[in-house]
Amino acid sequence: MPELRKDPITGTWVIISEERKKRPKYYEIVVNKDISIPENCPFCPGNEGMTPPETHALRSGHSPANGPGWELRAVPNKFPALRVEGTLRKSGEGLYDKISGIGAHEVIIETPEHRKTWFDNDAAMIRNTLLAAKSRIIDLKKDTRFKYIMVFKNFGPTAGATLSHSHSQLIALPVVPLRVQEEIEGARAHFERKERCIFCDIIQYENEAERRLLAENEHVIVLAPYAPRFSFELAAYPKRHESAFENISDPELDGLSAILAETLGQVGRLLSRPDFNLIIHNAPCQNSVADFYHWHIEFMPVLARVAGFEWGTGFYINPISPEESVQSLKDARPR
Repeated sequence: MPELRKDPITGTWVIISEERKKRPKYYEIVVNKDISIPENCPFCPGNEGMTPPETHALRSGHSPANGPGWELRAVPNKFPALRVEGTLRKSGEGLYDKISGIGAHEVIIETPEHRKTWFDNDAAMIRNTLLAAKSRIIDLKKDTRFKYIMVFKNFGPTAGATLSHSHSQLIALPVVPLRVQEEIEGARAHFERKERCIFCDIIQYENEAERRLLAENEHVIVLAPYAPRFSFELAAYPKRHESAFENISDPELDGLSAILAETLGQVGRLLSRPDFNLIIHNAPCQNSVADFYHWHIEFMPVLARVAGFEWGTGFYINPISPEESVQSLKDARPR
C-alpha cells in the first residue's frame, strides 16, 4: 500500500509507492560508460592556461601557481552564472523585483587524475575537496554583498556535469535561496515550540530507531531521510550542533571524509556508480540561525525522472522506501 510521508523540516510531501518499481524503465540506472580522456581537458595537468588563475591550490613542493604540480586547484568558472565585478543594485520593474547579477562562481578541480572519482574510496581526495570548500567559503564571506554560499557537486551528464574530470562547484549569491529559507523556517518553528534543534532531534531518533541509519563514526552520521524525494537519497549530519560548515574541525573533517568515502563505495557497488548530485546545506553568511540550524550534506543519485506530477504539485513519488534502500546498501558492504 502506498503511503504519504511529510518531511519534518520543510513540510514537503513524498509518496512512497513501491508499485512504481514495476513500471517499465522507471527504475533504470543511468550510467555514463565513457571513460575516455577528452583531448585538451581544461582540468588536466598541463592545461592550467585553459582556466582562469587559481584562487586556491594544494601543491607538493614549491611548484609555481597556475602550472603543473598540484593535487587540487580552485579557479573561477570560465562561464560563470554570476560575476564578482560590479555593484549590487536592487530595482523594480513594475510589480517585479530584480537584482544585478553579482556573486561568485568557482570550480574546485579535485584531482589531477582524470578518471579518479569519489567512488574510488579515496578519503584524502574527498578531504582535500571539503577543505578547499571551507577555505573558499571563509574568504568569500568577507564580501558583504554575498548572503549565501552554496557548495555542490554534479557527477555525470544526467546530474548536470558538462566535464567528466572530477570537480565540485561553489556559487556565492546575493540572496538566500528559497529551499534554504524553507529549511531555516522549519527549523526555527521547531525550536520555538520545543527549544531544540530539529536536526539534533532527527540524529538522536534515527540513531535509536536504526531502521534508516546507514553508517556513523565519532563525528558524523549517515542516514536515509524519513521522506526522501529520490531513491537512495542520503543525508550526512555532523553529531556536534553547528550551523556553519566552515566551522568544521580537523577531526570532524577526517570523520566526514572517511564516512563519505565508505558511503560512496557502497552506493557505487550497488548502483554501478550512478550519476549524482551532492549539496552542502549551510547557514547564510550573516549567520543568525546558530541556535536552531544544523549544516548537513544531501546526496541524491540520479535514478529516475522528475515529471509533470512533481513539477505540478511539489510532491515527489519515490518507488523505494528509505528502509529498503538502507538495507540494500548495507547488503552491498564487502564481506
